Amino acid sequence: MFCNVKDAINFTLKYKMDTERNDFMEEILKIKNVEKYYGNRSSLTKAIDDISFSVSKGEFVAIMGASGSGKTTLLNVVSTIDKVSSGHIFVDGIDVTKLKGNDLNKFRREDLGFIFQDFNLLDTLTAYENIALALSIQNVKANEIERRIKKVSDDLGIKDVLKKYPYQMSGGQKQRVASARAIITNPKLILADEPTGALDSKSSKMLLESFNYLNEEKQATILMVTHDAFTASYSNRVIFIKDGKLFNEIRKGNQSRKEFFNKIIDVVTLLGGNDAL
Repeated sequence: MFCNVKDAINFTLKYKMDTERNDFMEEILKIKNVEKYYGNRSSLTKAIDDISFSVSKGEFVAIMGASGSGKTTLLNVVSTIDKVSSGHIFVDGIDVTKLKGNDLNKFRREDLGFIFQDFNLLDTLTAYENIALALSIQNVKANEIERRIKKVSDDLGIKDVLKKYPYQMSGGQKQRVASARAIITNPKLILADEPTGALDSKSSKMLLESFNYLNEEKQATILMVTHDAFTASYSNRVIFIKDGKLFNEIRKGNQSRKEFFNKIIDVVTLLGGNDAL
């Protein structure tokens, strides 16, 4: 495996350093032996097949896989939109698969931020009002809401659209408003479902640069499902799913985004090509 003793020692030291670093990282999301079935005994479909992995605080993780691989189902069970058939999902140490009633509502309201492909903004509210809604539900005072929205709008470059309604905004502006709404409550975990799917290339790049800013400067923890290698290349780590199972995992490390993109394409090729994603 190794060409010489020096290579073996270097590998051992690197592995030890990586392990020690991971031990000190705070675990925000832990997915443990999760399975999800649909149908009945006569016609059973296993959408997720015994998946386990974790996400540390401040990580930006992308999930990729072919259509029907289970990646969106996985995001749905993490967000509690859907229920697991077996296994457990922990967010900041809390088993969310066991939450019910008010506890479940509180978790969704305070600990999660969700960014949808189709924005999900309310057409009758301005951008400001859409962002403020999440804080209003938490009974945050008006002056504090104003302060937070001013800060997040500066961060995401949406000050100019705060008084506009969704129909008056471009797709990229709407998605950045949706991102502001998702992070305004300072959630422990941001979930993004194909966030660039409805955007043109320029808007996609602006949104992804916003994600990088939130991740690097604000230490936001992001779990994103995407079919697009370019989008995934903005993350720190990519998890590939095939037929409901973990297929591969790669980390960006010190690579440039272009180098990481090429590495992603290599794995996509093994999965069956970009057309399958």
